[in-house]
Amino acid sequence: MSGDSGLRPNDDRIAAMVRQYEVERFYYDEAALLDAHRYEEWIALFSDDAHYFMPIRRTRMQRELNKEFTQPGEMAFFHDDKTLLAGRVAKLKSGRSWAEDPPSRTRHLITNVRVLRDSGRELEVESNFHVYRTRLNSEESSWIGSRRDLLRRVEGSFQIADRKIFLEQTVLLSRNLSNFF
Repeated sequence: MSGDSGLRPNDDRIAAMVRQYEVERFYYDEAALLDAHRYEEWIALFSDDAHYFMPIRRTRMQRELNKEFTQPGEMAFFHDDKTLLAGRVAKLKSGRSWAEDPPSRTRHLITNVRVLRDSGRELEVESNFHVYRTRLNSEESSWIGSRRDLLRRVEGSFQIADRKIFLEQTVLLSRNLSNFF
């Protein structure tokens, strides 16, 4: 009996598994920072040239699905760079953000993480999320959607260079969007 069963993973498969683990770990650590209100550390996960975009979803007929989401330059829930994100964080930390005083309790669940492309320096990654928020005694909100990120390899980890957030909802029932995705 030969020792080669044909089941030995090759180096490419091992590298893909390690990359998948590193990307998932990055996302889980990011979610933990947001849930712990460690926003300054969360902002540090973004590159200086980062773009954070969450378009508005509209209900369209089958023939117009290409117009379902607003585009850059049109109305959007978020169309921020790192400076604007940092300004949002500063407002949250100031104590003058009525929408977050007292602060919300959140849980960010990340799933279905798929590396779509790896150019060596940058990765295009798709993931799904469920963000659950409870506030005060009875206020509850829930957002479900997908994200498409461009992650840049930096010093043994990643930075988010571009994030596009696509909500499943066309009508938001929450009182505000003071949280991050």
